[in-house]
Amino acid sequence: MTFAQIIALGVLVIVVAALIHGKLRSDVVALAGAAVLLGTRTVRPIEVQGAFASPAIIALASLFVIAYAMELSGLLGLLIRGATRLCARLGTAGLWLVISLCGLASAFLNNTPIVVLGAPVVRDVAQGLGQSPKRFLIPLSYATILGGACTLIGTSTNLLVNDMARNAGQPAFGLFEATPVALVVALAGGIYLLLMGPRLLTSTPDAPADSHSPPQGTIPAGEDPALYPPNAPFAPARALASLAVFILVVVVAATGVLPIAAAAFAGAVGLVLTRVISVEDAYKGLRPDILLLIAGMVVVGLSLEVTGLAALASERLVAWLRGLGPLYALALIYGATLFLTEILSNAAVAVLLTPIAVALAENLGVSPRPFLVAVMMAASAAFATPFGYQTNVLVYQMGGYRYLDFVRIGAPLNLITWAAGMAAIPAFFPF
Repeated sequence: MTFAQIIALGVLVIVVAALIHGKLRSDVVALAGAAVLLGTRTVRPIEVQGAFASPAIIALASLFVIAYAMELSGLLGLLIRGATRLCARLGTAGLWLVISLCGLASAFLNNTPIVVLGAPVVRDVAQGLGQSPKRFLIPLSYATILGGACTLIGTSTNLLVNDMARNAGQPAFGLFEATPVALVVALAGGIYLLLMGPRLLTSTPDAPADSHSPPQGTIPAGEDPALYPPNAPFAPARALASLAVFILVVVVAATGVLPIAAAAFAGAVGLVLTRVISVEDAYKGLRPDILLLIAGMVVVGLSLEVTGLAALASERLVAWLRGLGPLYALALIYGATLFLTEILSNAAVAVLLTPIAVALAENLGVSPRPFLVAVMMAASAAFATPFGYQTNVLVYQMGGYRYLDFVRIGAPLNLITWAAGMAAIPAFFPF
């Protein structure tokens, strides 16, 4: 190994250890790692600059502003409350319909505000029906995670994998390119949640919510529920304008007229210029701690690529997997991503494993596309711990769950979605 590779590996190990330990803010850890890599000249300033101004960062920041404008207009709260009033008449089936609608909305909107707004409604309706809210709050979180993977903009993970793949010389993903695989995975997961979720959670003993608050540092950066206005009054003009801009951004990006970063940026600026959202509120909606976490982790991920460490790791993997073939390599990448996303943020896992996935596919002489889709699907599939994903944290506190509740229902869901992904990916993305 070269000196640069040793530095990159050392920074990676320390950053991962610090993130697992959880005593420091994740964005501070990521930025510190990026600073060390820059200070030791392991990465060049232009590469750091590219990470902070990457299309993924621009797209995420712009989408955050557009989504926040929709929330401030009262549109999201109105939709969820209206759907809940309608579905409450259907009894327990209505609750599952609300959960499904939240999962569908998560394909286009950030799932954290959806859960912030939807979880209290699901809880209250469940109690009104004489049901335990614990039967439905974890499935609500999981449904929004599964839904978020269905489009390129549904989760930051997909945007990051797309960005890292472009840096590695791969063509960009379309807005709905990975949707067929994600729908298969979501369908398998949804059936499991519907059939087994209530059974596994019915006998769960109650635990006081305030006694099970997560330790300092375990809540993902930027996921303070106070950021979201669940009781914002409905403003029809602002709601219509923000919804129209969001739909226009999706259509423009889906048809390839503009890249998603350019379309979203234009939409966000347009909302500010037309005063649908004020400049001050736009800055509030940016959530810079999440953006800085992602940018710092992108720098750490780039160091694996520019130093040749990703290629070296993939060569060792290829030597081990040479007689097994690409399908086993795909299963390995999927499984490794599933495991790591339970202990690290999905952003960290996406930027660390994407260059390794590309290098592994190239060394095997097959298309990197299925490997990239595997990272997309698995990096967001944090089901087995309450701290693996921000929506899990929200329902963990609200429902007064115990840690093992997530293990009991989430670990089998990980295996089911892994199997579904392994069946669907080669079918839609041949090697």
